[in-house]
Amino acid sequence: MEHPENSSEYAGLQVNSGVEQPSIVNPYLKRNRFRRREMSVDEMVEGIVKGDVTVLSQAVTLIESVNPDHQAKAQEVINKCLPYSGKSVRIGISGVPGAGKSTSIDEFGVHLLKEKGGRLAVLAIDPSSERTKGSILGDKTRMEKLAIHPDSFIRPSPSAGSLGGVARKTRETIILCEAAGFDKIFVETVGVGQSETACHSMVDFFLLIQVAGTGDELQGIKRGIMEISDGIVINKCDGDNVDRCQMAATNFRNALHFFPMPESGWLPKVLCYSGFYGTGVKEVWDMIYEYFDFVKANGYFDYRRNEQAKYWMYETINEQLRLNFYHNPLIREQLKQAEQMVLQGQKTSFVAAGDLLDVYYRNNNSEE
Repeated sequence: MEHPENSSEYAGLQVNSGVEQPSIVNPYLKRNRFRRREMSVDEMVEGIVKGDVTVLSQAVTLIESVNPDHQAKAQEVINKCLPYSGKSVRIGISGVPGAGKSTSIDEFGVHLLKEKGGRLAVLAIDPSSERTKGSILGDKTRMEKLAIHPDSFIRPSPSAGSLGGVARKTRETIILCEAAGFDKIFVETVGVGQSETACHSMVDFFLLIQVAGTGDELQGIKRGIMEISDGIVINKCDGDNVDRCQMAATNFRNALHFFPMPESGWLPKVLCYSGFYGTGVKEVWDMIYEYFDFVKANGYFDYRRNEQAKYWMYETINEQLRLNFYHNPLIREQLKQAEQMVLQGQKTSFVAAGDLLDVYYRNNNSEE
């Protein structure tokens, strides 16, 4: 390209044309060079059983995929890992946002690995955006000690719109982690409301983290999340907040007497601790292991696991029926039309839903 500065009228000034810029893509890069070879089901199971966390991570990603082919392969992996599972203690950790769940898990996990040994898997569920469907998946940054511990595995997963504060595939991920040799598993929820109890249906001990001074004394006697808790701990019991935490603990203990005795026969305990300073953590673990000794002695531990297995069978049936309905080509074709009729007031929501279900049932019967 010619520059006007090189014109004869600018005799004392000359601008070179410059060096031709190379492509931003490395010409020596072979695009297929770094493509990862897809592992077979047997190779993946073998890697998981050996405790390879890289293979375990790939398997969890496979489980979370919505691709039908990936789902079929994931189910094969889960079925082959099933005989190696069931030998861990599963602890669900929940609480309001900001209660210090991630910081507490960091302290709880380090203490547990130091005192009991073994291996720990943390399944941290991160809330997904309703608008973009994305998640930050940044819980690992608040678990600084566990993140570098050689015997811990932290796996953040998006909630992906599922209720209960846990990811839909968390149950299957627990099986893979147990097969990989993790004998202690934490399931951290996104922060629960009063009716979101899915986490309770996949763990052996449900720990509720509360904070003092929230301004609502009625929270202590509300049903739902309080009724399913096996233990309640009040975080941030340090500095000027100690008296408030002790008062809140007293209120929660009094509130628990209004609830019927749980099926396990265990009356939940209320303790105070500080996740930031690590004080009171030993007492929390003493309570948890006292609970395990209690429920194993009276047979409730095995009963609860059997009930959970049955619960997730029905949950899986419900999910598969829902997916089959919405993926049906005939339903997809008529769904938009039904929406428009509801919006225009030509049909009620209930009648439109009934008509779509009738079409779905007739279509299935005709295929048979």
